[in-house]
Amino acid sequence: MFPRVTNSLYNSKFEHDACGVGFVANTNGKKERRILDYALEALCNLAHRGALDADAKTGDGAGVMIQIPQPFFQAEAAVVAGLDSVIEAVAVGFVFLPSDSDQQVSQAVEILQSATEEFGMKVFGWRNVPVNPKCLGEKARSTMPFMKQILVGRGDGWDDNNFERHLFLARKVAGQRAREKGIEDFYIASFSSQTVVYKGLFNAPQLGQYYQDLQSPLFQTSLAVFHQRYSTNTFPTWRLAHPYRTLAHNGEINTLLGNKNWTRAREQEITSPIWGDNIEHLRQIIQPESSDSAALDNALEILRLSGRNILHSVLMLAPEAWEKMDDLDPEMRAFYRYHACLNEPWDGPAAVVFTDGRYVGATLDRNGLRPARYKLYKDGLIVFGSEAGMVELDDADIQSKGRLGPGKIMAIDTLEGRLMGNDEVKRSVASQQPYGQWCDENMVYLRDHAKPIQPVEKPINLLDLTLQQIAFGWDSEELKLIFKPMITTGAEAIGSMGDDTPLAILSKKPRLLYSYFKQLFAQVTNPAIDSIREKVVMSLSTCMGHRRSWLEESPEHASLLRIDTPFLLEYELASLANMDHPDVNAHTIGCHFPASGSKHVLVDSLRSVCHQASEAVENGCSVIILSDRGTNEEKVPIPMLLAVGAVHHHLIREGKRLKASIVCETGEARDVHHFACLVGFGASAVNPYVAIDLIREWAEEGELEGVDIDQAIANYRTSIENGMLKIMAKMGISTMSSYRGAQVFEAVGISDEVIDECFYGTTSQIGGITFEHIASDAIRRHQQGFGDPESATLDEGGHYKVLPGERGEFHAFNKKVVQTMHKFLRSGERDAFLTYLETAERR
Repeated sequence: MFPRVTNSLYNSKFEHDACGVGFVANTNGKKERRILDYALEALCNLAHRGALDADAKTGDGAGVMIQIPQPFFQAEAAVVAGLDSVIEAVAVGFVFLPSDSDQQVSQAVEILQSATEEFGMKVFGWRNVPVNPKCLGEKARSTMPFMKQILVGRGDGWDDNNFERHLFLARKVAGQRAREKGIEDFYIASFSSQTVVYKGLFNAPQLGQYYQDLQSPLFQTSLAVFHQRYSTNTFPTWRLAHPYRTLAHNGEINTLLGNKNWTRAREQEITSPIWGDNIEHLRQIIQPESSDSAALDNALEILRLSGRNILHSVLMLAPEAWEKMDDLDPEMRAFYRYHACLNEPWDGPAAVVFTDGRYVGATLDRNGLRPARYKLYKDGLIVFGSEAGMVELDDADIQSKGRLGPGKIMAIDTLEGRLMGNDEVKRSVASQQPYGQWCDENMVYLRDHAKPIQPVEKPINLLDLTLQQIAFGWDSEELKLIFKPMITTGAEAIGSMGDDTPLAILSKKPRLLYSYFKQLFAQVTNPAIDSIREKVVMSLSTCMGHRRSWLEESPEHASLLRIDTPFLLEYELASLANMDHPDVNAHTIGCHFPASGSKHVLVDSLRSVCHQASEAVENGCSVIILSDRGTNEEKVPIPMLLAVGAVHHHLIREGKRLKASIVCETGEARDVHHFACLVGFGASAVNPYVAIDLIREWAEEGELEGVDIDQAIANYRTSIENGMLKIMAKMGISTMSSYRGAQVFEAVGISDEVIDECFYGTTSQIGGITFEHIASDAIRRHQQGFGDPESATLDEGGHYKVLPGERGEFHAFNKKVVQTMHKFLRSGERDAFLTYLETAERR
């Protein structure tokens, strides 16, 4: 009945890894061979953090990134160019090429060389990388790419930053051209004038044996970043080994899909005088089929090449838990507050080691969920990594030792020869601009404008309220067991574990669209967060409005509306809709389709909503309010989750998503999962007006057991907010800004046509309901209420309790199963057992 999406359940988005990571450096900036030797030793001592294939030789990946040893590569450049000597600085591109096609190798070499020359650089030539395949395992050897290095000189009058940008452009253009020609195994591990990466599908001890370059005494560096990969449920490949071009990473980015979607949305908004006419080449910032670490590397790389140094860029992408830190330096608080207007955090447990060739350093996620230890020696050597004791040195020579704390950062400036602690690093970036002044003068706070005394919508009368509830799929069981405890206690209802009802796709009763989405949770090597005891690192506040270019900074970037919670009351929504402020321009769009409609009318209405949203953004709207208020006998509400997802992805596809935020005014949302779905698929805030009207109605009827209206609404809001924190924590996500649009759900029973249009990128393994099914369910609910208003009553439900006959939802442990089980257990008779077995199997 429903088409399967794929013949395989494997998808690269499921891949995770746990690793060993670190760096070795001279804090005085002196380049020495011992730095690389110590890095290789440390890597070997982290081999237990990797894994081996059945051949006992193929590892998950290992690598090292160092400063380019100029004497070595200048000599190589002279050889390949046929010159007596090369005295200028040489950039090195390390390229993985197809091993089974000489034609594709020639094409790839020509593509990269021509792109390099097009951007004004001179190519000295190419060298084959000397390797020793005999040390590899069978599987690593069978997948080994052909490796070459391109040696490049800079254009006239360029400084290091300009040179790096042109190398980046050449790499981007070459990669795009290679994809267009179908050269799949073309990968540039590094292309820089500052650093070079040697990595591959090794276990740690094989790295130094395989790459003969690493044995050269000329390989002297003042820093070395190293990484041992452990793939917990990944297909290891050569290109997925770390380090990447700017970082090595031990951890997981839980918000990856959202980060990718928001970065894709930013591509149409980016402007920068630094890039000039080359800005178009920056599109597709995140490379296709990239891992979470590679995607983070892509984001970090473009930020640091666009005018910010790498320390600034790292703190933008992975900020500490600043919002509830009372003792945080005011300048640093202003820095984080301002940059929250530019991007959402890349959230998840992570120890990130980074370098741009000048700075080398490390930072830890806001929760401190990865090990990060260091030893600083008296001679200026520092060893940092996932474990202590990675390099065997005399502890008597230690000057200091310790570990990074949650959200902390450290760095070495090899140019100036100094170690920078957490406070110094953060002061250096926080003082670059008057961020506090920019925020104070431009940021708008909803709490300063929304006052309870403002008029709100007239409450719905009791009959209309009942009809609205029916049309939006409410039932009496839900009111009693789920909704009422929330408004009387301020907490979600507590029930026993287990759900013996069918999945939504298999249910005979029409379910709301939310029921087809299952919340993901932190797993593999990924710890969840305690949303109660670790609440200090979590935040529900976020910004709304038109977000400007990611690559620039100006006072106008702070011109956003900040809200403290995704739950909006009516007066807050009214204030937002009517706010007299140049940077807050809201537009309301009705979300309904005709009651006489069908699948096509639903789809047409949905696309009309998307078109209206696009037009509103073009006309300067910065907040789109999607509203299903006004549902009546002629208008069926479009499922709000469908509308939010459709508008969110439509605006991304049109390159307009960052120009406006999405707010929902809906009678459909009432429990925590509904809020989580709406926010998770792109909404910034939700106003559950039917739920609030119902609370008022109950208060007037005296059904709230001594709780007044204001307290009941406050309790409801608190239960939703705490529930949202719980769901975010379960996935290891700390901030609402990161959770919004992260799509951390799996769809169970939704077709490709719906996923592609409204929930693009969300996993859906088995196919399922189409727009026609969704329209049919919405119309059926609508007719149950508005078809005969005078006799309309709420459905009994039966999802939580077994109801007689066909009145409720089917339960696996129904009366018949329990009775036959008890009869068999009491009698012990074979016939009773067979009867029970037949009953149980026919459920």
